This record gives sequence, C-alpha cells and structure tokens, in this order.
Amino acid sequence: MRRRELVLGFGGLAVLLPQAWAHHGWSSFDQDNPIYLEGSVLETRWQNPHVELMVQLPQGMQVPPDLAQRKLPSQSAPVDGPALLAKASLPRRSEGKWELELAPLTRMQAWQVPQIPPGAKLSAVGFTTRDTTGEAVMRVEYLFYEGKAYGLRSSPA
Repeated sequence: MRRRELVLGFGGLAVLLPQAWAHHGWSSFDQDNPIYLEGSVLETRWQNPHVELMVQLPQGMQVPPDLAQRKLPSQSAPVDGPALLAKASLPRRSEGKWELELAPLTRMQAWQVPQIPPGAKLSAVGFTTRDTTGEAVMRVEYLFYEGKAYGLRSSPA
C-alpha cells in the first residue's frame, strides 16, 4: 500500500510540475524598461495561473504619441503609471507574435475584464524577460481594451 501511495504521489507531482515551472513571478522581467505592444489576438487561454493571449503585432507598429497622457485606473499596487507610460518604448525583439501574460482569473474578474476573443484588437504596456533568447513574452502591467484601461498588477483601488 505504501508503494502505491508513493507512485500516485509522484505521478501527481509530475502533472503539476510543468504548470509550476511555466508560472513565474515578476523577477524574471525587466521592470526598468517598459515596452508597448498592440495587435490582434490570435489565441486566448482564460485560465490560471494567469490569462494568456497570443497576439500578432502589426507591421510598422509605433508607440502612440498620446500614450503618456492616457487615463489610468487606480489600483492597490503602488505603481507610477504615468511615469511607466512615458518611459514605454517598442521592444528590441523583432518577433511578430507575442505571448501576453495577464493577471490571474480572480484579478481579471475584480477588474471586470471581459473574455477577449480571437480577432480582438488591444494594446498593452508591460515588461519582457531579461533573457532575450527565449520566447517573446510580455508581462502586462496595463491593458487597453475596448476603450478601457486595466491595471493588472493588483486589484482595483
């Protein structure tokens, strides 16, 4: 009986490890260099540990001249949103497809973010990984969708 429990325990651990390994905190992202992305949603994964979107960027993307003046919502995290938007630039990477990591489902619900379908247009400001050899991934700080702004690091204030 003991051996069976061990086998089942390790089997369950093997199932959970890929999810734990795929999930990472803010430390692997370069928070000194915010980037701006916009595009069309190709895929959505509305799941925990966080919502993920695959986005196709347009050719010739530019940072909007009014980005720093956008109205931002209050959130419980101490984020200097206006300074972040003013500092945002285009990514140095050249990939046309990016994975956007949003917030966990409970936080998306707190912000009342509707499920974003494939084909939707959106923009975001956030951070990419310090390691530029891996996948093109952005951890989204601010999401702009359907005329609304969402501060995804924490809950609404």
